[in-house]
Formats: sequence, C-alpha cells, structure tokens
Amino acid sequence: MAEIRLHQVRKSFGALEIIKGVDMEIRSGEFMVFVGPSGCGKSTLLRLIAGLEDITSGTLAFDGQTVNALPPAKRGIAMVFQSYALYPHMTVFDNMAFGMKLSGADKAERDRRVRQAAEMLQLTPYLERLPRQLSGGQRQRVAIGRAIVRDPRVFLFDEPLSNLDAALRVATRLEIAKLHRSMHKTTMIYVTHDQVEAMTLADRICVLNAGRVEQVGTPLELYENPNSLFVAGFIGSPKMNILKGGLAQPYAAPTIGIRAEHLAISGEHGAWRGEVVHAEMLGSDSFVYVDIGAEEPVVARQNGTASFQPGERVSLTPDLGAIHRFGEDGRALGRLPARGAA
Repeated sequence: MAEIRLHQVRKSFGALEIIKGVDMEIRSGEFMVFVGPSGCGKSTLLRLIAGLEDITSGTLAFDGQTVNALPPAKRGIAMVFQSYALYPHMTVFDNMAFGMKLSGADKAERDRRVRQAAEMLQLTPYLERLPRQLSGGQRQRVAIGRAIVRDPRVFLFDEPLSNLDAALRVATRLEIAKLHRSMHKTTMIYVTHDQVEAMTLADRICVLNAGRVEQVGTPLELYENPNSLFVAGFIGSPKMNILKGGLAQPYAAPTIGIRAEHLAISGEHGAWRGEVVHAEMLGSDSFVYVDIGAEEPVVARQNGTASFQPGERVSLTPDLGAIHRFGEDGRALGRLPARGAA
C-alpha cells in the first residue's frame, strides 16, 4: 500500500507551465481517477507520479518519503498505457513474465505470478497465444496482467480503454473494477476523459482544469455538490443545464444550474416555456432538448419514450431544491433557501 502526497507540485516545459501548484492526498489503497478536458494536465500529472517526467518544483511523497529524485523502477509502480505495447513475437505468458525475467525472478515464481494474474483476468485459456490472435480487450487485459505480476504498490492507468469499442470498454471496465476489489491494498490512479469510467470506477475523482485542481470528492459528491461552474458543466452526462441572466435572476443568483432529471416537462404551466429542438429516445428513458432562450437548449430527462416532437411548445418546471446557484466568479453559492424564489 502507498499513500501519495503532492505539495505545490509544478511542471513546466520551457516557459509553458502545465501543472500549476497541485496539492493533493491520494489515500493508501484507494482508486483515484483524474478527469478533465484535453490539455488540462491529467496525463502529465500521472507521469510525474510515475517518475517519467521530472517535477519542476514542489514535493511528491510516497508513504512520507520524498521520491522526486527516485527513478521509476524504484518507486514500486506499474503503468498501463493506451497502447498495449505487447511484444508481437512473444506468447501471452512470455509477455506477462518478461519484466519479472529481467528483474531476476526465478522460473517458479514467474510461473506462479503469471498464472495467478491470468486467472484473475480470465486469460488462462490464452497464455500460449500470440497478441495478434487476441481481441483488443484481451490484449489490454494482457497489458494489465503484465503490470499485476510486478506486485506494485501503485497502479497507474493512462486512458487504458480509449482504443476499445463500446462493448469492449464495458467488459474491460468491469475487469478493472474486479481487479481493484481483489487488489484492495494497491493504490490505483486512473486517467480518463470518459464520464462513465470515472463515475463507476472511482473511490474519489480529481477534476483538473488548466493544470489546477478544481475539486476532489466521491463521484456522488461531485455530481450532487459541484463547487464551481466548471465542475458542474464537466461532471455528468448529459452535463448540468446552466442558465444565466434573466432566467437565473428569480433564483437570487447570476447563474443557476439544474440537472436533466430535476426538470419536469409538460405541455403547459411551467416556469420556462420553449420549443422542443430534439428528442433522444434511449429505451429506458429519453432526453428532450428545449430552446427556452438560454445560450444552449435545456435538457430534460423523461422516463420511457418521449412523446414530444420537434417544434412543439412545452413548459419546464425545475425542482427548486435541486437548483444550484453560482456567483459571478463561477463558485457555488449553495442551494436555494427553504423559502426561495419561484
């Protein structure tokens, strides 16, 4: 197990500062997910923890020991990348065992660890196959298995599912969740831009924005109580509806936010009137996009199949207790008072 602490960690490439004073604690044995838009610094931060990039300033510590100058091989980490990086001429067994062979582990120990990892990842039937004989999901599991056999203190994942199709992403995500439960003493850090991966895998999520930490919390904490407009607009799919100006004014804030599931849609008699732009019918529920004069159409969730058609005039009514209020600076002001407006 390893507790990781970052104190005022900065990383610059020449005059360009990518990581801008990150303070964070990653608890021993937890599954931490870094999310944020492209270019926010999440992969760079992961590489700093791995030792693949040098820290410009600040302190990185594992279990209280500063590791800024410690090479990757001595940090007790294992990393899984987007690309599988498997040796095409080696069997699955040999790919998984190769790192242990280089480190001098004896044959019996290599065999024990590889077979144990293969069993965990349901790879036992494929140990004698070459990578080209495997599906993309199986290859990614081999890459994960290669990392497992090293028995790391810290597991680092850099968007490991981004090259897989939708079905394989779901299957491999479940494998990673099971892996976390079976290796509960190993600290895991996972970088993704995928909302579902973050919400379903993480013990806690760190939202990064332009090289800074916006908020750290459990998936539900971030979803239900975002501390800024940035987090509100980034966490959740679909994202939170954001309304400004005259639409927000009755609720005692310059900007408000409301989730799709907290909007009731009807033919008439609601807080906001508008025209249906589009309806997405997903089977179990539907998302109805309504133009009410905001910067973007407002999204309302409806159970089952939507009965509203493009061009139809409808009304939306928000759940007052679920309205999020934000100040001019974009920071959260809290929910409406008990006897709030509207």
